[in-house]
Amino acid sequence: MRRAVAALSGAAATAMVLQLWRSRAGQRPEPERTSQPDHGRWQRTNYRGRTVSLSGGLAAATGATVVAAVAGGTGRASAAGALATAGAGLLGLVDDLTPDPGAARGLRGHLRALSRGEVTTGALKLLGIPALSVAAAALLDRQTSRPGAPARRSLDVLCSGALIAGTANLVNLFDLRPGRALKVTGALTAPVLLSAGPAGRTAAGTCGVLAAAWTDDLGERTMLGDTGANALGALAGTALALLPSARVRTGALAGVVALIMASEKVSFSAVIERVPVLRAVDTWGRRL
Repeated sequence: MRRAVAALSGAAATAMVLQLWRSRAGQRPEPERTSQPDHGRWQRTNYRGRTVSLSGGLAAATGATVVAAVAGGTGRASAAGALATAGAGLLGLVDDLTPDPGAARGLRGHLRALSRGEVTTGALKLLGIPALSVAAAALLDRQTSRPGAPARRSLDVLCSGALIAGTANLVNLFDLRPGRALKVTGALTAPVLLSAGPAGRTAAGTCGVLAAAWTDDLGERTMLGDTGANALGALAGTALALLPSARVRTGALAGVVALIMASEKVSFSAVIERVPVLRAVDTWGRRL
């Protein structure tokens, strides 16, 4: 029952923001036609040249934050999830609303910019999301009476924080085609649905957000942007961090880190295009 509540809460919050945005857009006067398209602050051009709205990211981030708040079970777990998810979404929003075509890209690019004293919006995410994720992980209540408990606790906080932040970054790396980030988030959280407790509820809530965002994202009416991709990734990371098994969490962290490091060397889009199964999954449901 509590899983259904989490899923419905996430779906309802996401759908409500999308509907409010559509209503607001419908009340605006049509812009005067010019030789150049008026994309505005909340619109972007996607990979096929279609104009899409960043409202999808706002909706997904809102739904993700609601899920984190209601699925945690305890006050500490709910606060942890909401902090990580809302924080990642807000930092992504800063990046979305201050586009800079010449800005540094990728982990190395942002680190190089920082070494030159340049603080890009990407660098703010690079520093801010891990800090918020570690703070969120510290709120998770995993007490232990085994020998070396304080050291184990500190290590667990660092690993869980890295898992949340890394997953937020990973999902954002895949947000290059309609629906791709949604599918990756679903793949990350689907196994967690089998888990009992807050981890399973958070995964169920994540699926609710994905379901509500699905049609508009794959229909190329909206896009997640950094706002939605970071928030969804942080929510998926929170679900993984809530898993009771330290070994499973460590394995998930290793996989996330490996993929992030691989992204610095290879193009995920190119790999997906070369592998028929991945290409079929990637294009499934997408507008032709």
